[in-house]
Amino acid sequence: MTNDKLNIGIILGSTRKGRVSPQVGEWVKRIADKRGDANYEIVDISDFQLPFLGTTDGTEPGIAAWNEKLFSLDGFVFIVQEYNHSITGALKNALDFAREAWNNKAAGIVSYGSTGGARAAEHLRGICAELLIADVKVHPTLSLFTDFENFTTFKPAELHLKNVNLMVDQVIAWSGALKTLRK
Repeated sequence: MTNDKLNIGIILGSTRKGRVSPQVGEWVKRIADKRGDANYEIVDISDFQLPFLGTTDGTEPGIAAWNEKLFSLDGFVFIVQEYNHSITGALKNALDFAREAWNNKAAGIVSYGSTGGARAAEHLRGICAELLIADVKVHPTLSLFTDFENFTTFKPAELHLKNVNLMVDQVIAWSGALKTLRK
């Protein structure tokens, strides 16, 4: 393994208007960037304009660009919001539009919702297993009631800082180990 820094994508899991995932993603990125142990970047699935899987011939440029972006990353942090006890349709669609680009990489999950997004994170863990993504144990959960003002402005409690750093520790360790499988 070389001394090159790992590339970790912070995947925003929502595309809806008025979403708060960019606020959460930027917060995670600020925390991660202070560590200096990897290259972190926000990856917004809405930027790729993915069609619904199975409704096109698959030649849209966003599909190829999405896969190229994922192949360039060594690991992920998913920013996951809970909708109807699961992940968003947009995130599921984005997950399904790639296969090998996910394989043998690690991921952390930061979730939010009325119950901290825990049910969405559990659904995502099952999908990760199918895509050969090793999800790490530490899982920061954010409450819409205590970590957001008026459900729209992200104001995380200080206690989450420790869990985000522990999660990133695990993502970095596992991403480095799994990189050896992809060589």
